Amino acid sequence: MARPVRCRRICFEPKYSSFVPCGTESTEQVLLTVDEFEAVRLIDHEKRTHEQCARQMGISRTTVTEMYERARTKIADLLVGGKTLCISGGNYALCDGSAWRCCGKKCDRAEYTAETAGEREEDRIMKVAVTYENGEVFPHFGHTEQFKVYEIEDGKVTRAQVVDAGGSGHGALAGMLSARNVDTLICGGIGAGAQTALAEAGIRLYGGVTGSADEAVDKLLAGNLAFDPDVHCDHHGEGHHHGNGHACGEDKHGCAGNGGGC
Repeated sequence: MARPVRCRRICFEPKYSSFVPCGTESTEQVLLTVDEFEAVRLIDHEKRTHEQCARQMGISRTTVTEMYERARTKIADLLVGGKTLCISGGNYALCDGSAWRCCGKKCDRAEYTAETAGEREEDRIMKVAVTYENGEVFPHFGHTEQFKVYEIEDGKVTRAQVVDAGGSGHGALAGMLSARNVDTLICGGIGAGAQTALAEAGIRLYGGVTGSADEAVDKLLAGNLAFDPDVHCDHHGEGHHHGNGHACGEDKHGCAGNGGGC
């Protein structure tokens, strides 16, 4: 059975649906889907990496690369051939605010459909999970034994609890967070495989964070959390120890996200 195509998350639909070249009578058209347009917007206009684009759209990096290359081929075709560009269709859904600051800013609700018009992202209940140990952000996602999960409403923490990870490896952890309706994760180091698993679960990632877990959430809500959008875990065998005595890179999978890594 073919794997179902995952719906791509976009922040708002394009303001313009078509472009017509001057000086030509050609009636040929090139169709650029809305999700392809979003990939080009994020990568070429906002200068995001393919990994960052994947996290924002809630899909894998491979899918982003395929969409982006397909879109660039279409754009080259219409520029060279003097064809009309039409932007329409595709497999996408407008962001519902579940990814905190999904556009790199608070989403402009006026850009949304009638069903979401007037709603602000701050008015939605969101769940933020932080890799957790002794009040601090635990440094390696794949080996965290606990998460602290915060419920946010009206831009404020209304409830927080520490929960057991209940397993190890990026797939199990991403699944556990998704089952708890977590939409945002704050952590330290994290491997590529784990980032892909989180993106496929629609969980927004803020990696490379250190210090107090509570303070990290407060800074996220204030819009001034310092994080690394290109975070990765590559401490293979270098003895970066976890709080439980396990050194990142000691197990057979290492930290590249190939199973039980970060």
